Amino acid sequence: MSKKVVLAYSGGLDTSVIVPWLIENYDCEVIAVVGDVGQGAHELEGIEEKAGKSGASECYVVDLKREFVEEYVYPTIITGAVYEGRYLLGTSIARPILAKTQVQIARKVGATALAHGCTGKGNDQVRFESAFAALAPDLEVIAPWRLWDMRSREELMQYLSERNIPCAASVEKIYSRDANLWHVSHEGGDLEDPYKAPPDDVWMLTTCPTQAPDKPEEVHIEFEKGRPISVNGKVMPGDVLISELNLIASKHGVGRVDIVENRLVGMKSRGCYETPAGTVIMEALASLEELVLDRETLHYRQQLGLKFADLVYDGRWFTPVREAISAAAESIAKRLDGEVVVRLYKGSATTIQRRSPNSLYSEDFATFGEDDVYDQSHAEGFIRLFSLPSRIASLKSKVKV
Repeated sequence: MSKKVVLAYSGGLDTSVIVPWLIENYDCEVIAVVGDVGQGAHELEGIEEKAGKSGASECYVVDLKREFVEEYVYPTIITGAVYEGRYLLGTSIARPILAKTQVQIARKVGATALAHGCTGKGNDQVRFESAFAALAPDLEVIAPWRLWDMRSREELMQYLSERNIPCAASVEKIYSRDANLWHVSHEGGDLEDPYKAPPDDVWMLTTCPTQAPDKPEEVHIEFEKGRPISVNGKVMPGDVLISELNLIASKHGVGRVDIVENRLVGMKSRGCYETPAGTVIMEALASLEELVLDRETLHYRQQLGLKFADLVYDGRWFTPVREAISAAAESIAKRLDGEVVVRLYKGSATTIQRRSPNSLYSEDFATFGEDDVYDQSHAEGFIRLFSLPSRIASLKSKVKV
């Protein structure tokens, strides 16, 4: 058994089946890799033992939480990336670092192939394999869901039962979930009917807004170069800050979205997402941008955000165009220093105060009261020049209204 395959392992039903399936069908040694991006202790407890019982020769559990937030989440938020106007890209942002870590372990152990448990219908297969293509084009990629003939949970559980491999999974899995520090996603079950309201048991992280506290809470966030560095005056590294803000915002029901999105593979899917800290940070950062960025720069950043959201959603992190947009966003974010106060109340996050040493806002110019710095008669010349193309076109065509 000389061939080594490194598997992106979660400990769930699918990857528990994939380990023995790979061994049987490829006569190989399987090394499991678990990237800890903040999915929670309940997901990671006993995972090395579980991988071993499935047949893995080794199981690497790598703590990626801080790197995930500071090197992937923060560079994404400074672009303003929001997929189709609503999705804060929680699952999408995590895939590049998970794939990169898998490749690093593969190099370390001398593996000849990489494997994942993504289905042939989803976006994640594209994200993982696009990263593999950029980082390790020489390694074979094995996607069991596209190869085996098993199609149901019953068949997967029967497969494990026949081999006396323990698994805590049940035949009925109501929802498909993905969790990390940035968000929790929910798909499947009753959510597959877009006319059904999300049942109460969908949500895991946030309080129902109607049950949230009746008293609003104000949270102070300080930014440096577009990155949040403190919450309520306490400076924290990225992973700690997100965890802290998740606790604060989730109790107020902040961060829930229910969307029907366009998957990269062509179909529409409905998902419910919980991103409490992310919702607050994006609201605060947008408010800081309003204060600091001039009109042309803000509008250009907004265009970058649309493109960047597609790149992240599509799994094109390790590409020259992503690096170029990141460089532009970093340049724009250099002046985004300041403090923003966001009010949290029954599902909403609303900026109520903002200030920055780099603010372009001037009360002297903006006032509706009497001022000595703005001569309103100057506006006539500006308007004539601004509307000159329209005037010329009208004179040329002699348009009558």
